[in-house]
Amino acid sequence: MHIKIATRSSRLALWQAEHIQARLQADDVTSELVLIETKGDLVLNRSLSKIGSKGVFTQELEDQLYDGRVDIAVHSAKDLPSSLPPGLRIIAFTEREVANDVLVSRNKELSLTSGQPFVIGTSSTRRIALLKHYCPHLTTVDMRGNLQTRIRKLDEGQCDALLLAYAGVHRMGYDELIVERLPLSEFTPAVGQGSIAIEAADSLDKEKHDVIRRLVNHERTEACLLAERSFLNRLEGGCSIPSFALAHWSAGQVSLTGGLVSLDGTDMLRDTFDGPYSEATALGHALAESILTRGGDTILTNIREQL
Repeated sequence: MHIKIATRSSRLALWQAEHIQARLQADDVTSELVLIETKGDLVLNRSLSKIGSKGVFTQELEDQLYDGRVDIAVHSAKDLPSSLPPGLRIIAFTEREVANDVLVSRNKELSLTSGQPFVIGTSSTRRIALLKHYCPHLTTVDMRGNLQTRIRKLDEGQCDALLLAYAGVHRMGYDELIVERLPLSEFTPAVGQGSIAIEAADSLDKEKHDVIRRLVNHERTEACLLAERSFLNRLEGGCSIPSFALAHWSAGQVSLTGGLVSLDGTDMLRDTFDGPYSEATALGHALAESILTRGGDTILTNIREQL
């Protein structure tokens, strides 16, 4: 069996694709990587919210899934829109890495809790809004590009620190630059953060589909991400919406915490719902309904008017 894998060409994306290759090779499945540039990789002079909230890092890979040039596409799960185009689906999620956001800097003295003002580079509306809510003394600057580009900008003095996902920093071997791991109770991550998702067309050969799921999919992570993605889907949110959600698995139950924060950080809604893993999708939907009825609909309206 031979599988063609679509991936972005950044070092982190390649690490993730090669990780999937290694999983497949364990069962003597051969594969090849097809490198593709996406709109999100090419347009670096505008924030993500300004170039579109859907398919920024996925559309070009999905085009090749549609026409059969590749069998699967490998994504950071957090980059996938909450609703996929017709004829496409996620067939596997890898076991989740540590989900926290981390503060990255050459200055080991920096901390969000120190009260010291400094400048943080980030392109995430969620992280910017949470910083405004919890750390209004800090300043943010838009920071686009792959991880190596952002670290170069840090070293050039464009900011004092970066706010990033632990998973990417760790996978690229930059652990020594982590000066603080942020608490999940406050800086709850983006939906899917820390997991790798495998996307395929509905027309994918069944034997390939079954082999990929058997070798790659982590059932507990899958249940958690189904809940998180259902939450985001009901909010009709994308990467431009400062929402957050994180699910945990315990003894066949999924506990999902999620919420929404206004762009200026003044208004935040957060709640936790629990339920059996078999009802993960319904759990996410129920949590979103709770957030919306408690004022989340107004927050979302205001966000969309400002973006």
